[in-house]
Amino acid sequence: MLRPLALAAALFSCLPAQAQLPEPVASLLAQNGMTPASFSALVLRGDQVVLSHLAERPMQPASTMKLVTTLVSLEHLGPVFRGRTELLTNADVKKDVLKGDLVLRGGADADLSGEVLEGMLRALHNAGIRRIAGNLVLDRGVFQPARMDVGLPPFDESPEAYYNVIPDALLINKNMLQIDMRSTDKRMQLDMQPALSGVTIASNMTLIDADCAKWEDGWKLPQVVHTDDNKIKVVLQGTYPKNCAKTNSINVLERDAYIDGLFRLKWKQLGGKLDGKTQAGTAPLDARLLAEHRARALPEVVRDTNKPSDNALARTLFLSLGALEADPVLGSRPLPLAPDQTTYTRADATVRNWMRAHGIDDSGLVIENGSGLSRIERISPLQMGGLLRAGLRSNWAPEFLASMPIAATDGTMRRRLNGSPAAGRARLKTGTLRNVVAVAGYVPDASGVQNVVVAMVNDDLAGEGRGRAVVDALVDWVAKSGAATPAAVQP
Repeated sequence: MLRPLALAAALFSCLPAQAQLPEPVASLLAQNGMTPASFSALVLRGDQVVLSHLAERPMQPASTMKLVTTLVSLEHLGPVFRGRTELLTNADVKKDVLKGDLVLRGGADADLSGEVLEGMLRALHNAGIRRIAGNLVLDRGVFQPARMDVGLPPFDESPEAYYNVIPDALLINKNMLQIDMRSTDKRMQLDMQPALSGVTIASNMTLIDADCAKWEDGWKLPQVVHTDDNKIKVVLQGTYPKNCAKTNSINVLERDAYIDGLFRLKWKQLGGKLDGKTQAGTAPLDARLLAEHRARALPEVVRDTNKPSDNALARTLFLSLGALEADPVLGSRPLPLAPDQTTYTRADATVRNWMRAHGIDDSGLVIENGSGLSRIERISPLQMGGLLRAGLRSNWAPEFLASMPIAATDGTMRRRLNGSPAAGRARLKTGTLRNVVAVAGYVPDASGVQNVVVAMVNDDLAGEGRGRAVVDALVDWVAKSGAATPAAVQP
């Protein structure tokens, strides 16, 4: 049996410089004004190269990059890994008063929500604490730097959208506000969830005669107004159809303000009082644990990352590779800090070391955040194919495969390849940017043999369904291939 490095070398040596594309794929490229040079693909059936077209060339992968992050996370962190959140203090409790600061420390808890925070605060209440005489200290230090979002230019024209959220180690509700918008002919009614102490919402939208289904056409970035009495008002902007009811989720509040408003409201509802302010900081070394929460096990988070293609979860997992390790009792614990390295640097090294250990040459690989929401990330179909082959051999192969969207069934593939023999059988991670369409995963052929399939279109004409038609045609071609020759009928 070949060792991983030797196997990869043997595989690369048998790749032709450029294989002839299947006719359906070549035809769709031509029909949509794209050249074969904009397309890279690799199809493997076991150790056999079925198709290789510019497979060694680094390409923009879009969200197929999540396969790298999630498989390496399963392999490196293991299935018992759980992010965790802690409430800590080193202050004494006298009667019902905590005589000092309360620290809320983040640990990449993918399930941290308002309900989770309320449960942790209830534990304080049940322990007899009613008043916090000090400050609420927000400790995000497990990631370095702690706030990677600060000062970063927006990725596109929708910085408030969930897909653009940049995680930190203490991200509650993904920092999202859910806005319920209901209009009549003359007025707009708004509701905001979660409710936050000191935060209100208002509308400056103009009601117009328009199709409710196209309400987003008039949406503009909301304005956040800080009032003289230290309150915050979120003001919606743009136009909105009359007699329309829609819900939108937005990320517009500064994170410390979001947590402050949520904490104060939940604590007040439990009969508690916070005397001090909310500020960033670090838990003291002698702090003791008052309450904690552990996220679901890693395989469940991986599934919620790949099925709907969740960027914030993928980025959190990628950073966790450089900041945390699994703990069979606690779920996870921080790695020792490395003053000369950022969390990103350590996570990037973890991925590359894993790839090299599996015989995958990482030359040309570029990882910016591990989610694929990037204009600089690059990976070749050959590298992605090697990763997918390793996924089949992994101890956690069932968990990895179960996380991937099923063609014509669920996730981001639920509306694709209906009527194809790939429907209900192929497991494929999708990827889409303005100029990128990609798929990567596993496609059983007509004989039931599993094929590794990677296809990437990088072209300004890839949008509006054109690139999707090309990569779906390749998947359909693989699903129809490999049929056994029927036995001759005996006279």
